[in-house]
Amino acid sequence: MAAKAIMIQGTASNAGKSLLAAGLCRIFRQDGYRVAPFKAQNMALNSAITPAGLEMGRAQATQAQAAGVEADVRMNPVLLKPTNDTGSQIIVNGVPRGTMGAAEYFRYKKRLIPEVMQAYESLAAEYDVIVIEGAGSPAEINLREDDFVNMGMARLANAPVLLCGDIDRGGVFASLYGTVKLLEPEEQNLIRGLLINKFRGDPEILRPGLGDLERLTGKPVLGVVPMLDVDVDDEDSLSARLSGGGKVGLIEIAVVRLPRVSNFTDFNPLERMEEVSLRYVSSPRELGSPDLILLPGTKNTMGDLRWLRESGMESVILKHAARGGAVAGICGGYQMLGRRVSDPDCVEGGGTLAGLGLLDAETVFQGEKTRTQVSGSFTGAQGIFAGLNGAAFAGYEIHMGATAGTGEPLTAFTTQTGEARRDGLAQGNVWGCYVHGIFDRGEAAAALVEALMKAKGLEGCAAAVDWQEYAQRQYDKLADGLRSSLDMDAVYHILEEGV
Repeated sequence: MAAKAIMIQGTASNAGKSLLAAGLCRIFRQDGYRVAPFKAQNMALNSAITPAGLEMGRAQATQAQAAGVEADVRMNPVLLKPTNDTGSQIIVNGVPRGTMGAAEYFRYKKRLIPEVMQAYESLAAEYDVIVIEGAGSPAEINLREDDFVNMGMARLANAPVLLCGDIDRGGVFASLYGTVKLLEPEEQNLIRGLLINKFRGDPEILRPGLGDLERLTGKPVLGVVPMLDVDVDDEDSLSARLSGGGKVGLIEIAVVRLPRVSNFTDFNPLERMEEVSLRYVSSPRELGSPDLILLPGTKNTMGDLRWLRESGMESVILKHAARGGAVAGICGGYQMLGRRVSDPDCVEGGGTLAGLGLLDAETVFQGEKTRTQVSGSFTGAQGIFAGLNGAAFAGYEIHMGATAGTGEPLTAFTTQTGEARRDGLAQGNVWGCYVHGIFDRGEAAAALVEALMKAKGLEGCAAAVDWQEYAQRQYDKLADGLRSSLDMDAVYHILEEGV
């Protein structure tokens, strides 16, 4: 029997669709259902690698974790990873299919509908419930033609829709009403309830407006969800994490906020440690004097390397390193730390650029993307980072380039296919590697922070929490928050009734 489906759509990007979908996945799982998330098309630079070595949106990998199932590329058959303001790499069923401009993709996307539906229907045959997430807003009526991610997907999957609006932005009544009224009558009929998300204050104050909203739209308001204090992986660079600020700790870490930063979730475990003050910086005046500068991943290494140079960030990073300061890079950040980056096959537009020259390495971009989960340990860390050696980690690689250099490899690991490999490079107080998620295990995060503390003459042990265990507690907390603020009886009725 095919799964029952329910869909979360929003009045705008960042209205909280991903979090609400994750929460519903957790609730249905707690209630004994086999549940899977689904998003036909995702546009994000935060991605994940499945156990099968395929690439999908991190939001759906997070929702799968909330549902208690392995991430499966069928949960996100189409992933768009922007490479510039007008073009994206197109990933279909976990494999890159090339790079397209917006207009070209708009013409092409209709061809993807059979593959999207094949993915959805195969999931629906294996699970009891599918929680579908929309993208952006269904009121983007210029994109209605051949839509398969919002109302188009709801029709294809016969899924009732819950429409959510973000009250924290302001104008939530207008956005919910306007979204409903911009839709065609048959699309409006698919909406079975409204949700108000991210509320701060006493919901009784909203009650008169809720009645008017129900009368004007003809849709019931199924709940007012408060601004929940939960911490799960973010979908993309809209994350509030990137705005900086936060607590003051013994150790200060500055992450360079590259224009096309990807997989910044690599640093979430460090941010949660009491000993750490972690900031995202995008200009030399914001840098200050951190104990560690981290260069994150990026979807466009060469473009962001040019930005480093033009913004003045390269100069202050080099001065920091010359004073003996600690610098580390992950994936694209690792590539930037070398002497040269070359793109003979025009993967990122072609040409050759000088890197920061802090590692004796060169990167050459290739047409084939490396995608694999890995587990191993630090083996070649030097200088300030010597205390990392022996610390275990588990993570994943996802990159287009190959990097070769002289010096001690930073890590030794085994891939998901059993291949033993060495990765990364360490020279003095600088290191880089390709492994995303390298701090998700508490051991690796604690070893890093303790090494930085020791370099400052501070004693003591760092208290790191295993990110996977921490995430499970957060999903339960999210489910509790939704149960207390949503009319779950009505949600279950909508799920059972369908369209």
